[in-house]
Amino acid sequence: MFNTLVLESLKRHGQQSDREISKETGISLIQVRSSIAELEIGKAVSSCSITSFEDGVAIEGMLCRISGYIPSASPGRKSAAKH
Repeated sequence: MFNTLVLESLKRHGQQSDREISKETGISLIQVRSSIAELEIGKAVSSCSITSFEDGVAIEGMLCRISGYIPSASPGRKSAAKH
């Protein structure tokens, strides 16, 4: 149901946690996780579990990205190799 919003968010930002997607899209965390699970079944998204710590409290989550998608390079000057 919210699969399109999750995919758009991942395309815009590359790799994101489920909490970041939830904050950006306004979708509840439970709905984001179910959308990620559906997208994983179709092999559109790749994810792994993560544990982050905030104020000493362990928070379980998911880190995901679009399968086989490489975001375009950011605009601006690039460093050049010197010989």
